[in-house]
Amino acid sequence: MRIRIINTLPKFDKNWDSLSKESQTRAFKTIELFRVNPLHPSLRLHRLHGHLKKYWSISVDLHIRIILRFEGDTAHFFSIGTHALYKKK
Repeated sequence: MRIRIINTLPKFDKNWDSLSKESQTRAFKTIELFRVNPLHPSLRLHRLHGHLKKYWSISVDLHIRIILRFEGDTAHFFSIGTHALYKKK
């Protein structure tokens, strides 16, 4: 799997702004790792289920997740935040 483009959507950008600087730093490192190797084990990339079955998730840390969707070689980042994101969709 090769990701050429990472597209952040408005909800992701809004969620990003509400993260602490420390969480933003960790998330930035995670996104860079995802760009280089989307299948890196530390990302814990997995498909979601139920009403989010068209989406995937990667882990920033034990608490922060990024919800995304693939379209060819583009990853659309929909939201970032705690596990509660799964309930808000």
